[in-house]
Amino acid sequence: MSLLAILAIAKEPPFRRLVKFLLRMLPLGVPLKALWDAAHLPHYLFGVLYAAEQARREGHSAVSVIEFGVAEGYGLLTMQDHAAVTERHTGVRVYVYGFDSGTGLPQGTGDYRDHPDVWKPGDYQMDEPALRSRLAPSTTLVIEDVSETALRQPLAAPVGFVALDLDLYSSTWAALRLLLRSDIHLLRRVALYFDDTDAEYNHRFAGEILAIDEFNRASESVKIDYWRGIQSGRPFPEAGWLKGMYLAHDLAAINQVKLIRQAARMR
Repeated sequence: MSLLAILAIAKEPPFRRLVKFLLRMLPLGVPLKALWDAAHLPHYLFGVLYAAEQARREGHSAVSVIEFGVAEGYGLLTMQDHAAVTERHTGVRVYVYGFDSGTGLPQGTGDYRDHPDVWKPGDYQMDEPALRSRLAPSTTLVIEDVSETALRQPLAAPVGFVALDLDLYSSTWAALRLLLRSDIHLLRRVALYFDDTDAEYNHRFAGEILAIDEFNRASESVKIDYWRGIQSGRPFPEAGWLKGMYLAHDLAAINQVKLIRQAARMR
């Protein structure tokens, strides 16, 4: 039996679940684990790995990955772990940032856009001292209102992946303003993860989906869209997290590549 046939069988139920379990237990390559969802918070591993590989393709030696909405810190610590293994695999330095108010969900706009039927102020508070004691030197935790953070926090490297777990429309829209800052460099395609876009209470007129739509109306050079083709070839194409993956396309940077190539052909 050929290797391709074996791999095809491995992706079929019920074999794929056994393969996934084995991949999670064994010290195998990062891309393989990312393909098979064989990790804690597989969307974080996928996003961090994509960011590092995209940075390498663009000639960068480092990249920034970000979590908005840290809460108790499980996601940030997982992102930190994935950053470490991704660094060893790609050779790209990965700087991790976590942004949170530290006091739980804020008051919000007070209307339907922030889903007061689902969230309430004070949810998801943080034990800041306990979390800071577990952070690596390359991980930065910023405790501040997201509207301030998105406007002024400096980053050590281009932005390649942003996970948004802010729940509210108002907070998500504020965080997305990070992508509009002239002093921050974005990769040509920035991976984004929104944790609530597929929830049954969501719609285009509130929450994260409204924030995405309003960002696209406000931004001329950076546009957010679904991550098209992300399910192709994956052993678990039905995984729920895939529906939360988006890409922010830096149209100005992509156009600059076109101009550079045209100039090179004219020499």
